[in-house]
Amino acid sequence: MEITDLPFGVTNWAEVAGENHAGTTGSATWRTRQFGPVRVRMVQYSPGYLADHWCQKGHFLLVVNGELTTELEDGRQFILTPGMSYQVADGAEAHRSSTAVGATIFVVD
Repeated sequence: MEITDLPFGVTNWAEVAGENHAGTTGSATWRTRQFGPVRVRMVQYSPGYLADHWCQKGHFLLVVNGELTTELEDGRQFILTPGMSYQVADGAEAHRSSTAVGATIFVVD
C-alpha cells in the first residue's frame, strides 16, 4: 500500500458518528473514516456478536479491548486479546468475527 496526498490529521474517534450493523446475533457499531482508497474504522462489538457473513475483504485488524474470535471458513479459529492483530489479503481466506464478551477493534482496509 502506498499512501499519497494525505496531510497530517488527528481523529477523535469519540466524535465520529457510529453506524450500527446487525450481526446474526448482537451488533457492531462502526466509526469510519475514508482517506482516498484507505478505509479506517473503530468497531465496537456487543457481547454475543456473531458476524452475519464470511468476509473476503483484506484487513489489518488490532484488538483494542475485549476478546475477539476470528474463524476462517476452513474451520480454524483464533482468539485475539488486546494488543493482538491479524492481517489478511483481499480474497485470501474468508473469515468472520464473533465475541462472547464484546470487543473493540481498529481496522485498516
